[in-house]
Amino acid sequence: MTSSDFPTVGIVGAGQLARMSAPPAIGLGVRLRVLAERSDDPAAQVIPDVTVGDYRDLATLRAFAAGCDVVTFDHEHVPTEHLQALEADGVKVRPGSAALVHGQDKLVMRERLTAIGVPVPRWAQVSSAADLAGFLATTGGGTAVLKTARGGYDGKGVRVVRAGAAGADAADWLAAGAPLLVEELVDFGRELAVLVARSPSGQAVVYPVVESVQVDGVCREVYAPAPGIGEDHALAAQEAALRIAQALEITGLMAVELFDTAAGVLVNELALRPHNTGHWTIDGAVTSQFEQHLRAVLDLPLGSPAPVADHAVMVNVLGGDLADLYPAYLHCMARDPGLKIHVYGKQVRPGRKVGHVTVVGDDLADLQERARHAAAYLRGDADE
Repeated sequence: MTSSDFPTVGIVGAGQLARMSAPPAIGLGVRLRVLAERSDDPAAQVIPDVTVGDYRDLATLRAFAAGCDVVTFDHEHVPTEHLQALEADGVKVRPGSAALVHGQDKLVMRERLTAIGVPVPRWAQVSSAADLAGFLATTGGGTAVLKTARGGYDGKGVRVVRAGAAGADAADWLAAGAPLLVEELVDFGRELAVLVARSPSGQAVVYPVVESVQVDGVCREVYAPAPGIGEDHALAAQEAALRIAQALEITGLMAVELFDTAAGVLVNELALRPHNTGHWTIDGAVTSQFEQHLRAVLDLPLGSPAPVADHAVMVNVLGGDLADLYPAYLHCMARDPGLKIHVYGKQVRPGRKVGHVTVVGDDLADLQERARHAAAYLRGDADE
């Protein structure tokens, strides 16, 4: 075969997820094309075939898709009706619009998961202060979690609301007129996540269950596999992820975020794309989530999701006091040659995800210390 025989995958969005898809695409012989908002977006810095345009414009999407064998996504924000139009044009959109909407709209997701019997937090759709007050009256502590149906991520679009103050807590969202999702405040021990990949032909693989540590709604650390998780407990989480993937007819990678409670796992969120909780797979699994996603959307045989070591620890690098990461990057590489540092090509801003570090091995406590130290040094919070 020549290079011209291999397919082109178009990725709508040019953030770090598209950027991290470049190395496995090279290995697979697959060409990537990205639709970027700006010419200096993270993926546009490393992928030569770049279209700069607005993903919300149907004409732009059609022109971009014309040169692609398959179209997939770096984010979930493309309007559903535009995806349906591309599908009507004959474009292979993967995941398809009927599946992707479950990652775009939290109300649609909750309705579907409830219908197929997957455990989720108790929830309701609300559109008025009276609706919200009615739900809060049914909670033991008079507190609940309110979410916008669309557009939320990394803690955005999420608020805790209280009985007696709910109208004030949510006045601006209620005034906007869009239906909102309200959920019980779940008493959970930790947060878990499972990655599952599924191809159009129906082949599916599932990765080990991981523990994620969230701070202010942002993922800070991931431990793979989840420390101390029992086999039955892990199987229940993996089976839930596989069940969702089959019911929703997912094509590509899906991350299922879970609350680990005394009564079992509850599904919190779905992401129908590579996900922060799967970054450990780049260095810690036989097949990374990015390679797996490309394989799945192209209907190639899926790769092994098996880990390559007893433990992997991933810690996100959030922007801090260091505007220039390079000197700290060099220091961390020299201090710990076993450390893997991934940078996203983003301008540093406080709290912004600008990279991550991963360490794999057999001593979890040692891995946690090393990964945390490197992330702290790259933030400017450590000096040795």
